[in-house]
Amino acid sequence: MKRFKRLDQIRRMDPVADAPEIYRLSVAFEFPWDYTRALELALYRTYAVPSIGRLLAETAELTERSQRRYDDTALLLDAVVEHGFAAREGRTAIRRINQMHRSYDISDDDMRYVLSTFVVMPRRWIDTYGWRRLSRHEIVATTEYYRTLGRHMGIPGIPETFEEFEALLDAYERDHFAWDQRSRQVSDATLDLMVSWYPRPLAPLLRTVTLSLLDEPLLRAFRYEAPSATAASLVRRAVRFRGRLVRLLPPRRAPHFARQNWEIKSYPNGYRTADLGTRPVQGMGGCPVRQVNMTDAVD
Repeated sequence: MKRFKRLDQIRRMDPVADAPEIYRLSVAFEFPWDYTRALELALYRTYAVPSIGRLLAETAELTERSQRRYDDTALLLDAVVEHGFAAREGRTAIRRINQMHRSYDISDDDMRYVLSTFVVMPRRWIDTYGWRRLSRHEIVATTEYYRTLGRHMGIPGIPETFEEFEALLDAYERDHFAWDQRSRQVSDATLDLMVSWYPRPLAPLLRTVTLSLLDEPLLRAFRYEAPSATAASLVRRAVRFRGRLVRLLPPRRAPHFARQNWEIKSYPNGYRTADLGTRPVQGMGGCPVRQVNMTDAVD
């Protein structure tokens, strides 16, 4: 198979009607490593919104059980990618996601913002570091895929286009990124988790590498000291160079899903999708339960 044959296949498909399949081809064949990194960054940057960061700190899931929560999040989202919205595994994953979210007082604005990070951050990452830029078909399909996921989650007022998602993300971060001690605790725990995947002596270097990939508003919100311009430049050039090397490799012949990532460590003997995630008490801390539009949500 030639390097761009799968892109040719994608361009022959309907970016709206075939959105789940196009997204699966892009995620599992064209850019599995890049999507993993981009979606990690997407979720990570939501901590800089204090209402999100404080809630995550209150649950203690990301500060005390970081690896398990990382794994569950990746596996639940990936089950929908691999199996689709209509398949049993996909519906089970969405049901678990909804059961968890309904137990907390999460505003619709925060939910729309988190959804926007899933749409926008992969394009920004791949266009910067990937072996090629995303095609317009892939951008439209990604947007439609997450619009569908958002409807299944009962999120109202979902943007209709990538450009609308991007405008929402930029405006929300401009208005809501702010320092919060508890958000910083969640951020520190996440950085510690990522560093823990590698030999301990590499920890200081890997922390610098990670911080070098964060933008200035994110660093400022968490009050991290920015790496030197030289260090940041070297890291970003190295990641871009990786993309150029991947471009020279033969195309992937078998799909690679998040469940195959070596960073997933909590289930060496396997897992059931229905068992993933937390089992929070509804209305934890006296918070009202977030209402979900049952017409759109998977129940």
